[in-house]
Amino acid sequence: MSKILSYLKTDTFRKNLLIALGSIAVLLIVVFFSLRFYTRHGEGVPVPKLQGLNIEKAVELLEGQGLRYQIDSVYQMDKPPGLVVEQDPDPNTNVKLNRTIYLTIITTQAPNVGFPDVFESTFLEGRAVLGNYGIKIGDTTYTSDIVRDRILEAYYKGQKISKGQQIPKGSIISLLLGDGRGASQVDLPNVQGLTLTEAIFSLKGSSLETGVISYEGTITDSTIAKVIRQSPAASDSLQKVPIGTHVDLVLSNDL
Repeated sequence: MSKILSYLKTDTFRKNLLIALGSIAVLLIVVFFSLRFYTRHGEGVPVPKLQGLNIEKAVELLEGQGLRYQIDSVYQMDKPPGLVVEQDPDPNTNVKLNRTIYLTIITTQAPNVGFPDVFESTFLEGRAVLGNYGIKIGDTTYTSDIVRDRILEAYYKGQKISKGQQIPKGSIISLLLGDGRGASQVDLPNVQGLTLTEAIFSLKGSSLETGVISYEGTITDSTIAKVIRQSPAASDSLQKVPIGTHVDLVLSNDL
């Protein structure tokens, strides 16, 4: 033990201790500056403002500052394709060279959506639903129907479409609506061979009126007389007449 204490007091020990401490200090300094150089501590470039730019211009700015990029896309029908709408990191953020900047741009390809069930709903109700699906309404036409502005049919590019049919988001469709006035024409029934009571019932059921009633031949019992002619007469050339049309009847017991 005394020898060790004696050695610690010698110049040789102090010299070796100083050399060891100096070597450690030099090693720490080399490591510190090496890491500082490797990580480019304190160095960086500001991220440019890319939102609102076309993707080609945004890429040009990033490459000019030594930054990489990764692109994702979304569809928005009210914005031009190729427009940068989001970026990460935010503008003016200091980043290191070769940092990846994430961009979100507007895509040119519209996704498909299933056509919603708007049939039999009103125009206002259908417009709200279609708007939620990103579908626009173009032309509207009307046809005879008892309900005003009821959606009866829908068309895309001139073709009738049905519930669930896939069409591109942002498509413009046309609608066929009811005019609220009901059918303007009805089928003309053939009442020949019916009694007067039966004929009147059939005409009223078709929203038609009984016109002039006349008889031919000997009438022995008017209650069982049958219609032998009607005017207008149902034929291949005349199948529909306006609502309220008067139909003249000729009846006879001689069948």
